[in-house]
Amino acid sequence: MVLALWVGVSVIVLVLLGLFVFGLRRRLIQRSGGTFDCSLRWDVSEEPDPSGKGWVYGVARYSGDRVDWFRVFSYAPRPRRGLERSAIEVIARRLPEGEEELALLSDSVVLGCLHRGTRLELAMSEDALTGFLAWLEAAPPGQRVNVA
Repeated sequence: MVLALWVGVSVIVLVLLGLFVFGLRRRLIQRSGGTFDCSLRWDVSEEPDPSGKGWVYGVARYSGDRVDWFRVFSYAPRPRRGLERSAIEVIARRLPEGEEELALLSDSVVLGCLHRGTRLELAMSEDALTGFLAWLEAAPPGQRVNVA
């Protein structure tokens, strides 16, 4: 009986510790500012896929001339992807379709992009999209920026 109680308490403590670490990691990512919720779908086909598959929920952070993207459900302290401003080409903008609406946050806008020859899609709120496009267009003189 005592062993079962000890195991039960240990499991509860481990779950709470895991949740605390998720929250602490998110706070550390957001500490430097310039963050926004952003889902990512990497290496997509040219045709929109309304099935909702492949989307990963994350947090993006502006870091100089790049955007660092972190998975939300991860313990990794480093970003999963880094997108350089000079290598991003915006090719499309659309609203989520079909089951995508369930896979993404409400009121998301999907932005189709090319990054070093790889097609990707970013889904973010309208406000975050306005800031992202302004950041892209604010590139230093001499850098090419392609915004559709």
